[in-house]
Amino acid sequence: MKRKILPVIVALLLIAVIGGVWLGGRLYDRYSYSRERADLDAYFQVSGEQAAIILQDEMVEEKAIVRDGICYFDLATVHKYFNEIFYADRSENLLLYTTAVETYRSGIGESSYSSNTDSQDYGYAISFIENDTVYIAADYVKKFTNLSYEIYDRHVQVYTQWGEKRVADVNKDTWVRELGGVKSPILRDLSEGEQVEILEEMDTWSKVKTADSIIGYVENKRLANESTVQETPVTDYTAPEYTSIAMEGKVSLGWHSIGGAAGNDTLESMVSGTKDMNVIAPTWFSLNDNEGNFRSFASSEYIQRAHAMGLQVWGVWDNFNYRNETGEQVDEYQVLSVTSKRQKLVQGIVDTALSLGLDGINIDFEQLGVDSGTHFVQFLRELSVLCRANGLVLSVDNYVPFNFNDHYRLDIQGQVVDYVIIMGYDEHWHGSGDPGSVASIDYVSNGIAKTLEEVPAGKVVNALPLYTILWKTEGTTVTDEYITIRNTEEFLTRMNVTPQWDEETCQNYAEWSDGTATYQIWIEDEDSISVKLNVMSAQGIGGVAVWRLGYGTEGVWELISAYVNS
Repeated sequence: MKRKILPVIVALLLIAVIGGVWLGGRLYDRYSYSRERADLDAYFQVSGEQAAIILQDEMVEEKAIVRDGICYFDLATVHKYFNEIFYADRSENLLLYTTAVETYRSGIGESSYSSNTDSQDYGYAISFIENDTVYIAADYVKKFTNLSYEIYDRHVQVYTQWGEKRVADVNKDTWVRELGGVKSPILRDLSEGEQVEILEEMDTWSKVKTADSIIGYVENKRLANESTVQETPVTDYTAPEYTSIAMEGKVSLGWHSIGGAAGNDTLESMVSGTKDMNVIAPTWFSLNDNEGNFRSFASSEYIQRAHAMGLQVWGVWDNFNYRNETGEQVDEYQVLSVTSKRQKLVQGIVDTALSLGLDGINIDFEQLGVDSGTHFVQFLRELSVLCRANGLVLSVDNYVPFNFNDHYRLDIQGQVVDYVIIMGYDEHWHGSGDPGSVASIDYVSNGIAKTLEEVPAGKVVNALPLYTILWKTEGTTVTDEYITIRNTEEFLTRMNVTPQWDEETCQNYAEWSDGTATYQIWIEDEDSISVKLNVMSAQGIGGVAVWRLGYGTEGVWELISAYVNS
């Protein structure tokens, strides 16, 4: 009997031992610490000269290049995270940086830069082009930017902000792992006594950053002496100061439309119907080629007469009137995107303004494409430097802001120019084939509100239309014509039409038919202008402009006078 039982017992013991070994193996596999090392190239997603960018406490998708020990960021990364002001001219192989007072200039691929007050040779390329991408040395970016950086083996740590951080000491040799869990691959060994920054604390693991900016996970039981420390900010950077010229009180500007030298003789007649206007802006100058030149109807004698009336004169430079007058094509992109042409235009504008005795410059570049946006902003930066140095007021005309025209960059204009003028009209415009108001109250008030999100209130001027549009719809054909405020009442009387107030647009509205066509008109008059001025007053903006002189009535100018003096 014993002989029969013994083999069974042995078999059971063997099964128990094998099961125990198997279970122990499973438990060991599950709970033992893996010694697998992470592939750091894969972790940082880099190869060759690439280096991951750790910005603050996060690895961003863009990469740096480390070449011969020098760190470079591509221009798009610099613009996105660090500094938008760097400007690359690919046509003339230049890298520019324009401050409030001067422009720093460096040839792409060269080791030195120069400005009116400073020059230096870095001993290595400040910038270069590779795979159609412009790269800028981190030290050159840092010269103009509030940042610090440190280069490591496969990554670069960059800080642009500094504050308090939570830290802890490592109380026993351990590892930083890619994820929380003992089986996750090891990123780095940690020695007892090292300090790590705690980014996120969980139940048993914490997300940490090491002194060399490896971000991973450590068991909480390996951390001790948690505390808060203050990060040391950059102290060798001084932010530029953009000074501005501000008029005493509100701006009250009238554009004087001048289509030839003879138009200068109409100054007195245009001003005679106004009240408390303090700036006149004659449309004298227009781009007339692709080289940075412009045609002029300007008259210093006109300026002297205007000054005698107590008016400042801001000459208008546009990009469309010469083209409209002659039919010749003028490509502002070709002017603005080439530094030699753009700077020729800038110098020409300022030299002309100073020689004539102008008080200010008004830039009216309309219908710029998105591809011109960066170059237009650089043009304004460079122009603002010379205007600031010579005491010239710089104002820029803009559309009511929408997503499709945000390349005009009101935020940057609000920093570098003196006045940002919003053309608060053309909600429905001549030739659009879409009957509607030229400037409903929602269109105007929303335009001002959006502008104020990006521009200081004192720099914002809202321009009013002293005209309306008569719309004629005949079948599917829509035509239109302008009617000035001063002529509207006579026109409605002649048509035997009595308008009614429309609360939605805050305008008087009239509609009638002659049997074959339907006519519609959203009227600009003293009633509608009064509502707009009330909105402007409530928003506390810097003033009013009107398009254009000769269109208004005595009553409208009384309202403008009351607004200016409120």
